[in-house]
Amino acid sequence: MLLHANFDRPRRLAAACGLLLLMAFAPRSHAGVGDPQIRTDHPWYPGELACSTFEQLFATQAKLFEHVTGQPPGSDEDRALAAWMWRNLHYAHGEEGREDLWGDGFRGGDTTTREYWTGLFAHGFGLCGTTHAQWTVELNALLGHGRSRTVGVAGHNACEVFLTGGPYADGRWALLDHDLSTVVFDPDGNRMLSIDEIRSDLKRLIDPEFRPERQRGWPLGGLHPADLQSYSEFRVVEHLPGYAGPPPKVHLRRGESLRRYFRPGLNDGQTFVFWGRNYRAEGIPGPERSRTWINQPERFRSFPEGSGYHPGQARFGNAVYRYRPDFRDGSYREGVVRESAGEVVFEFQSPYIIAATPADDSDWAIYEPGGRNGLVVNGHTAATVSVSVDRGQSWHDRGSLDGRLDVTDDVKGHRQYWLRFGAAAKDLADAQIEVVTVCQANPALFPRLRDEGSTVTFSASGEALVSAGPTVPQARSHIVDGEFGSPRVTLQISPPRNHDATRLYAAAHVASSNPPDPAIRYQIEFSVDEGRTWRPLVRDWQIVRRGVEPSDFWSQSFCYGDVVVPEETSGPVQVRFRNDGGKRYLRAEAHLAYALPGTDQCRVSFAWSDDQGASHRAERTFAPDSLQTWRIPTGGGVEMRWVELGVGPDGE
Repeated sequence: MLLHANFDRPRRLAAACGLLLLMAFAPRSHAGVGDPQIRTDHPWYPGELACSTFEQLFATQAKLFEHVTGQPPGSDEDRALAAWMWRNLHYAHGEEGREDLWGDGFRGGDTTTREYWTGLFAHGFGLCGTTHAQWTVELNALLGHGRSRTVGVAGHNACEVFLTGGPYADGRWALLDHDLSTVVFDPDGNRMLSIDEIRSDLKRLIDPEFRPERQRGWPLGGLHPADLQSYSEFRVVEHLPGYAGPPPKVHLRRGESLRRYFRPGLNDGQTFVFWGRNYRAEGIPGPERSRTWINQPERFRSFPEGSGYHPGQARFGNAVYRYRPDFRDGSYREGVVRESAGEVVFEFQSPYIIAATPADDSDWAIYEPGGRNGLVVNGHTAATVSVSVDRGQSWHDRGSLDGRLDVTDDVKGHRQYWLRFGAAAKDLADAQIEVVTVCQANPALFPRLRDEGSTVTFSASGEALVSAGPTVPQARSHIVDGEFGSPRVTLQISPPRNHDATRLYAAAHVASSNPPDPAIRYQIEFSVDEGRTWRPLVRDWQIVRRGVEPSDFWSQSFCYGDVVVPEETSGPVQVRFRNDGGKRYLRAEAHLAYALPGTDQCRVSFAWSDDQGASHRAERTFAPDSLQTWRIPTGGGVEMRWVELGVGPDGE
């Protein structure tokens, strides 16, 4: 592997140099809209601008906590409960579709989505171990490194958080179970208890009739009371079982729109495109959850009856990208990663996951051949159309385009692809190319309008993302030193089209052993001068072990972080992963945020119904400035249909 990487490196660097030369001589008219986001004043579901960074998320959680309890969070316990409540209202138990992380297929190895932002924005569903592995990332960001852990109990994976101050003194573990919607307070209601404490007095502590006032209105087995028997055992701990990549960013190119549907079925109500288990609840295909607080948040606190059982209470949503590149005015180059007299190669990247209409209605037919509607190319050209999901290392040739070409099976379950047309741009000018990518997305993160008038806030940072990963094939082509499966590996990534990088994100999946050694130090470093000098991205990362532990541990963990890169970094950035304990890196990934050289106006549209009529639409175009607001009149009983972002009049 190392020899292959060394011999292949000159070819990769030569190709990269050719691309840089191509883009250096191309017109610098690139624009589009980088990272458009929306927030509304809906009290429960304001949208992505309220939660797409940890800083925004924690502010939103604090506001919601005050709305529900009457006081702002003032302690570790308050902040943990605020995070727990918000998670319960936006993420549900369910089986998400896997990613082909290792290049071995969707069923090969550990293909659980452990990345925080993908789990939250693309899926919104996960089993107990999945949601808690992802959620530890948020809790560690909230409270401090190593302050949360996933714990294996009887038939379940729970979550604990390490709280300090007040009755917790210098620190105690406390159960904070999102998946079963449970916290357990001591008999006097002074503090939350750990799993080890709960199991020692299980029958009494999980009895909802035992001093119910001790719970202060917070759910105890809020989804189903029988769930709580799981805390009878304390089996295994997972330290740092999840990680954070880049927060979600969308880059809309000229000629592109993104429409998000709040309910399954797309525009005709009958086209079901998803990425998860097909539960078929009440005849509607796709992921769903019947026991959840989503869409009934007012019941969460001080409601002894719990969430109840309502088929389809939470379902998946869709994010539909529609792109019509203009080969006449040069704006198509905003999405091009490679171009020559014989080809034009476009990139696609999304925080959402590319979905599929499966060939049959069995539970996991999404993994089988015959998927449709995830990626459709429309138009007419004799040029060969090809698709790559490993950043151009291998290609699936799908022949010429004569009307409609569905290549869903090539890209489903991924979040990025390259699309190649085997012709010069001038030969595609009359081809009427349209690329439609349908992703699954979590509709609890979509911005909702509130009843009786709603205020919309718009912002766009002007940034986009390029990623080497998360899959091994996507990252392997960026290795310039070392290899996966060894204690040291270096990736190299460059911003596309000679743009300037702004921030670097990196993460590694480590075989950290059972039990993990807390003395080992893990480093992530980066270089902007091709490895001559190095700067810290993550310094002296350790697996922190504290308090009571069971005798068994997950043998793996994650190390991750992000950093601002120096100004005017348009060339390659190297990212080096190493540790002083000889622990192997199973996979690693790197992501660059980069600034667009210009930004077009952004068109924002909402469609909904209310008690004033069956169908309403409102639209406004925003300039690429700072935060801007818009007041939309609504009636009562608002039901959202979709929200759309598009490049505004100047970019049409």
